[in-house]
Amino acid sequence: MKTNITWLALTVSALVAGATLPAVAAPLPVTPDLSIPVSQYVTQVNADKSITFRLFAPGAKRVSVVTGSTPDSFVSHDMQKDESGIWSWKSATLVPNLYEYYFDVDGFRSVDTGSRFQKPQRQVNTSLILVPGSILDDRAVPHGDLLTVTYHAKELRSERRMYIWTPPGYSGKGEPLPVLYFYHGFGDTGLSAIDQGRLPQIMDNLLAEGKIKPMLVVVPDTETDIVQAIPENYPPKERRKMFYPLNAKAADRELMHDIIPLVDARFNVRKDAGGRALAGLSQGGFQALVSGMNHLDSFGWLATFSGVTTATVPDAGVTAQLNKPQEVNKQLHNFTMVVGEKDTVTGQDIAGLKKELEQKGIMFSYKEYPGLGHEMDVWRPAYAEFVQKLFK
Repeated sequence: MKTNITWLALTVSALVAGATLPAVAAPLPVTPDLSIPVSQYVTQVNADKSITFRLFAPGAKRVSVVTGSTPDSFVSHDMQKDESGIWSWKSATLVPNLYEYYFDVDGFRSVDTGSRFQKPQRQVNTSLILVPGSILDDRAVPHGDLLTVTYHAKELRSERRMYIWTPPGYSGKGEPLPVLYFYHGFGDTGLSAIDQGRLPQIMDNLLAEGKIKPMLVVVPDTETDIVQAIPENYPPKERRKMFYPLNAKAADRELMHDIIPLVDARFNVRKDAGGRALAGLSQGGFQALVSGMNHLDSFGWLATFSGVTTATVPDAGVTAQLNKPQEVNKQLHNFTMVVGEKDTVTGQDIAGLKKELEQKGIMFSYKEYPGLGHEMDVWRPAYAEFVQKLFK
């Protein structure tokens, strides 16, 4: 009897303390054989520029690697498992580029747990791998600095973070430099423009080749996360009705009242419209259009890469400004629009804006990328082309 009471007392004490009884503990996952080099069970780029995708998942019944950057371009490749529990599949030789992929493990979408290169997203579910040999590489050239700036946004009543690239050797002395403000797309973070967009590498390499003017590049967070406009609270089909307009107005206030004043105060930059450019991709393209047109006198250069437009998300300020074509043509040195030929996300938006600009006689540059959709293979080269036009 005494033994039973003692056992009961110990059990109750353990439960009260929140301890988990060993009898109900879940088994831990199997780890790779410690005698095997890590390189044998992680994804890698081969000497011939093919990629061998690998995943250690001995308990899985079926694993595939899904390549491509959009649902329209996804291709699933069945992987084979060896006796060590390592699944693998080798691609053909690839052109130099930054590629996206993820694993399908028995129906579960997974990033590559053997790689630290994940696509920066609000919900991370995609990995990245670089096949070297393009403007996206870290080349042996002078490098600019990438600064992380944390600040209090009075307009949003929250602490915020943005990234600022400064050219090699920038000290804040000498002639004030122009600034490009660049907004990322929906579902991403500011780091998407840095890690996936490869903005620092593109800027370093173009500057080393003498193809661009020295400038600062400021990358704010496109999502404001105000209570009324948290993207995860909106069904995808409802985003353009409520979320986009609310978030765009909040981000516009933050840009004009918090971000630009901060950059003007902390860096030696030009403060005239001709020394400021504004651009963005997808949702960020809508942000650039909203802020650029609502504050036309503050910018001299504007670009939307596959951006949402007023063709699907009305904005009274944009509409009013587009009804003054002479003012737009006089103010903007360049107004760029690009889109992928097969873009099913914002293709109609860009087509609608293009038609409106043509009807009103507003000058613009336009490029359609053949065979591509709503993806970085449009936005990275479009960015590289746009920055080469700036401040000249």
